[in-house]
Amino acid sequence: MRFKLLLVLVEDDRLDAVLKAAREAGATGATTIPSARGEGLKPKKTFFGLDLASQRDIVLLVVEEHLARGILEAIANAGRFDADPGSGIAFQIPIEDAVGLEAQIRFLAKQVEDKL
Repeated sequence: MRFKLLLVLVEDDRLDAVLKAAREAGATGATTIPSARGEGLKPKKTFFGLDLASQRDIVLLVVEEHLARGILEAIANAGRFDADPGSGIAFQIPIEDAVGLEAQIRFLAKQVEDKL
C-alpha cells in the first residue's frame, strides 16, 4: 500500500469543516498543529504593530494514494480555498516509507475487500 502526506494550512475558524470533509472523503486520521502564521499574495494589515491576520492551523494527513486527490478536493471545498483567497492551501507529498500505520492499513484493506 502506498501513501501520500496531505499538508493543509487553514484558517482556524475553518478547521472543523476541513477535518469533517477529510474524514468523509476517506481520511483515517489527522494531526493538527495549532497557531501557525502566514502571509499570502497580499500582506495582512496591522494595527499599531499588532497582526490582524487570523490564526492558521497546520493539518497533516497520511492517506492512501488512491484516496488522496478526492480528500484534497473535499478539503479545498470545505475550506473554500479557491472561493476565498487567503483562506488556506493544501497539497500532497509522496511518502517513500512509513511506520506506525498498521491499524490504518488493516482498516483500508478491509474496506477494499468489502467493496469487491
